[in-house]
Amino acid sequence: MKINAVVATRMTSTRLPGKVLMPLADRPALALLIERLRRSKYIDNVIIATTTNREDDAVVEVAEREQAIFYRGSEEDVLLRTVEAAEACETDYIVQVTSDCPLIDAETIDAVIERMVTHPFLDYVGNHLVRTYPLGFSAEIFRTEELRKVEQISKDDAAVREHVSLYFYEHPELYHLSNIEAPAFLRHPEYRLTLDTLEDYQVIHEIYAALYPQNPDFNLYDIIRFLQCHPDIVEMNGNIKQKKAR
Repeated sequence: MKINAVVATRMTSTRLPGKVLMPLADRPALALLIERLRRSKYIDNVIIATTTNREDDAVVEVAEREQAIFYRGSEEDVLLRTVEAAEACETDYIVQVTSDCPLIDAETIDAVIERMVTHPFLDYVGNHLVRTYPLGFSAEIFRTEELRKVEQISKDDAAVREHVSLYFYEHPELYHLSNIEAPAFLRHPEYRLTLDTLEDYQVIHEIYAALYPQNPDFNLYDIIRFLQCHPDIVEMNGNIKQKKAR
């Protein structure tokens, strides 16, 4: 059973172009995300699923420098790009984490994976069906073969083609779904720790500047403690509204 993380990544973000390579602790955000994903106890490979656009040559360069696998496919059809990347690496289970999440930690990811591997009747496990984690700490896992079936039956659904796992949790009557909830101290769904705007970048930059030099393996507990002592940083992006899939 091969469990691979597939990270859909491109330079042409609409709200913050080039965000995946913006510097955090003197390294590209994508490099730090790869580093953090590799701390998982269960993930075999990190696959960067990028596009064939020339702009994304820079993404490939980072992936190669970090010795991560990369796959190049469609820019607009993220679902197809993801499933093709997974199949190219003989992936049984896809762990999906977006490139917007350079702070996500192994504990959060592994809690999602453990639920799946210990309950094989499940089709999907995530931690945002009911959001208790901060935004930017979303992780989910599902079988590659099930995602390929979704790809085949959703050719005309633009939202599903862009938001890879949307079909699973929009159709609970078809799938066995499970949601992981955050431990009490980490229950801060109001915190915005995703990288989507310049304000988000400023928050994440402050967190990395404060925590990474002392402990590169800092986790969500460390982040929450830091933010509780620095409410001014939380306020930097407190007015940003998250885009919805539909």
